[in-house]
Amino acid sequence: MARGTLRGQSERFPSSPKRASRAKGRPVAASDSRSSSPGGLGKLLDARRVLLVVGCGGVGKTTTTAALGLAAARRGKRVLCLTIDPARRLSQSLGIEEMKTEAQTIDPALFAQAGVTITGSMTVMMLDTKSTFDSLVTQLAPSVEQRDRILNNVLYKYISTSLAGTQEYMAMEKLYATKSDPSYDLILLDTPPTPNALDFLDAPERLVGAIDSAATRWLVQAVQSSGKFSLNVLAKGAAAIVRGIGKVSGSGFLEQMAAFIAEINSVFGGWKKRADAVSTALRGPDVAYVLVTTPDPLAVREVMFFADRLREQDMRRDAFVVNRVHPTYGRVPDVAEVEAALSQSAIPLGPDAPARLRRAAEDESRMGKLDALHLVGLEAALEDEASGGSLLAHVPAFPYDIHDLERLSRIAEVLAP
Repeated sequence: MARGTLRGQSERFPSSPKRASRAKGRPVAASDSRSSSPGGLGKLLDARRVLLVVGCGGVGKTTTTAALGLAAARRGKRVLCLTIDPARRLSQSLGIEEMKTEAQTIDPALFAQAGVTITGSMTVMMLDTKSTFDSLVTQLAPSVEQRDRILNNVLYKYISTSLAGTQEYMAMEKLYATKSDPSYDLILLDTPPTPNALDFLDAPERLVGAIDSAATRWLVQAVQSSGKFSLNVLAKGAAAIVRGIGKVSGSGFLEQMAAFIAEINSVFGGWKKRADAVSTALRGPDVAYVLVTTPDPLAVREVMFFADRLREQDMRRDAFVVNRVHPTYGRVPDVAEVEAALSQSAIPLGPDAPARLRRAAEDESRMGKLDALHLVGLEAALEDEASGGSLLAHVPAFPYDIHDLERLSRIAEVLAP
């Protein structure tokens, strides 16, 4: 579905007060019965092997991943959380100084100190794109010598860290590699922070396509059996194109590129097979997708666009998590009532405090009503899309930052009571 269609659908979201009140409260399914998700997202944690957490930047995706991991650990699961670019706050909330590229199991004593009871375990790891790429080359290279030539190639060092699509593909590769690790019952991936949150879906195909393009095949042909680089072995048209590239980049660059492509070509068959396996694994029955958003209309439209992309790729939309949902109030107290409450509490806030507090309550209630309308729209869109009972969980807008295990556990309780 085109983005314009989705935008139009978002603008037609209904605003029935009855539907709005029904949308509040515990996480609900996108079906009329609302009875299929009494445990929130708990059934996904229990039934699936892998959860991919998807969303655009700034919607709380990384925190949601950690909270889901904690919820699973509370249910007795041995959990591994993989993340690309963790916020400093997340490390603090997990009780560790910093995320590392090797697996770190959170000390059970930290959970006990925070008053959080877990019967499983929680391990976290920051993904290292280059080390994952290096490991893949090591697996696929036909000889130690060829492996070393690839790993030490200047262009490989660039491609393995900076080429567009590499980070997304290596995240999927790491997920695929750890999926069969018997040390874990559940693996959660905080998908890479990219302008398009679903770049990882076709990253394997894009990276294989870059290596298997016509230009790279010409460069391989230009490396003669003697190992020397020559354009004379190419057809006239191909040679002209490659010469044009050489005028811009320099012949030295072409020689380095040709040497690299010739080396990487030896592992290409295994690489393509691996990429196909990764792509297939993303569509497996033991994989679930959790889409994260906020009540902001733009974020809602984006998440519906992501949902449509998943459907086009034959992938399920298992759950939607809406973060930072403001509460709604039946009636905002008047100034006299606020004054009476402050007087009983003996809170000295100054003569204008009652009026300011009332305005704050009005603002909060107004935001809650707007959030409710946007959430009703999301729920209606899910029904219109025939999502097959996708779960919809609402996480409240807490009046504090999530920077410790105790507060993270409160989100976990909302997601999987």
